[in-house]
Amino acid sequence: MRSSLRGFDVPDIRVTVVIPAHNEERRIAAALDSLRAQTRRPDHVIVVADNCVDGTVAVARTRRRVEVVETAGNTHKKAGALNQVLAEVLPRLRPRDLVLVMDADSTLAPAFLQVAVDTLRGDDGIGAVGGIFLGEPGAGLLGELQRNEYARYQRQIARRAGEAMVLTGTATLHRVDVLRRLQLRRGQVYDTGALTEDNEITLAIKSMGLRCVSPRECIVVTEVMPTWPDLWRQRMRWQRGALENLRAYGLNRVTRPYALQQAGMTLGVVAMWLYLVFTVYLVATGQFGLQPFWAALGLIFVAERVVTVWHRGRGARLLSATLVIEWFYDLVLQAVLIRSVIDVVQRRQATWHHVTTDQPPLTPARS
Repeated sequence: MRSSLRGFDVPDIRVTVVIPAHNEERRIAAALDSLRAQTRRPDHVIVVADNCVDGTVAVARTRRRVEVVETAGNTHKKAGALNQVLAEVLPRLRPRDLVLVMDADSTLAPAFLQVAVDTLRGDDGIGAVGGIFLGEPGAGLLGELQRNEYARYQRQIARRAGEAMVLTGTATLHRVDVLRRLQLRRGQVYDTGALTEDNEITLAIKSMGLRCVSPRECIVVTEVMPTWPDLWRQRMRWQRGALENLRAYGLNRVTRPYALQQAGMTLGVVAMWLYLVFTVYLVATGQFGLQPFWAALGLIFVAERVVTVWHRGRGARLLSATLVIEWFYDLVLQAVLIRSVIDVVQRRQATWHHVTTDQPPLTPARS
């Protein structure tokens, strides 16, 4: 890789930001601007330009106090790019220092870094602090469906008192001593064989006996998929990566909640289709009518869907209340689960999908 890492003034805890970027000339500026808007600014920012053929490098170099590193011969996507720069950066940092890994297509709420640093400083049992990601504006109805989905995930984390199932790749603050332990254990920080490096590193950190958390103030705004094919490919990578990570780690105390989650999703698929088949049967046989019990159950389900996105405003509530549209969206996600299981069993080759969008650049996230 080509780089000349520059030194900076060193506070009690130094925060280095690493941003892997592949052809992100339209978005990298907003990501960097959101770092400058932090209430606790980072001490060093490195943009890792990975096999870029656009103006990502040129845009990044227009920002002050930003180091630009271009990968050399990387064929392992995001994980490989991160491993290259971390191999050079980690030896220069102290064990108590921190590294924020952040996507180039995302922006941070102004308090993100301060809250994340304070969280790690205050509890040695926490291995990393991840962000709570929300969807950017745009992409029409499909974008709204994704934003509703992300809002429900935000609510789930809050109900778990901030305990994170996955350290999102959009933005996660890591302890240097933890990253070094991973590097020593397997020769690299990120597993280049994993489709979902964020899920895999979460399992790795939890396997050390450390917790992973996502405080409610650590908000990240990230891209939403602009088309249904883009959504399908993204979720196929997420779902298949999760299944393959579980297979790699086996069933143990760390992976048990994830296995139960996958089992619950599978039961949800079965229940949804049984309900659909039963409804079609009632209609076909002329037995369909108002059933007080099932009507009440249906109303509770609709109410739950509306309440969980209430804070997003009237549009989100109306979309949830219609039920049918979100039900179709859920069917698509269920189809992703089914296809992922089939592909894992048959060991089909997985692919990585990079989205190119005409969406305008993101504006910095707000708390």
